[in-house]
Amino acid sequence: MEELAFELRSSKRKFMWVIRESEARKVPKGFVEETSVKGFVVSWCPQLEVLAYEAVGCFITHCGWNSTLEALSLGFQWLQCLDGPTKAPMPSTLWMCGKLGSELKLMRKGL
Repeated sequence: MEELAFELRSSKRKFMWVIRESEARKVPKGFVEETSVKGFVVSWCPQLEVLAYEAVGCFITHCGWNSTLEALSLGFQWLQCLDGPTKAPMPSTLWMCGKLGSELKLMRKGL
């Protein structure tokens, strides 16, 4: 959570970050206030409506079933950073809605 917050702050781009209320304590102290000009942090949103908005340029997800289907239904392309090499090829190869990069490598360097 801290790393994502750091990158969002550093990007200097507009963003909306949906964080469950139960996870809000993990957001770095002062982040919401520091990024309030460009950032919008909420505990819930109508995801399909947000994704359908033409100004959305990037969608980062945990790749749950609903998020994946909603993104696919709207034609989103995204980097697949799933929880393992077994799941990563599924949207591309099984559902035929993309392709795996030929340079796909599994790297484990720690945090």
